[in-house]
Amino acid sequence: MAKENAAVKRAAIKYSKEQLIRSDRYMKRRDLLGALLKDDERYTFTEVDAMVDHYMKGKVK
Repeated sequence: MAKENAAVKRAAIKYSKEQLIRSDRYMKRRDLLGALLKDDERYTFTEVDAMVDHYMKGKVK
């Protein structure tokens, strides 16, 4: 139970665009994050993962 609560709290923390781009978690997606994320907003890992997933599943024009 305690581990689940810690994971939920960690997931709820919001990070700036710069923090996310510099993180090891998104090392291979830095260019994509630079294009998708806004400079003045903060995001959770869940939000960023959903945005990346949605973009990657989009159709090519």
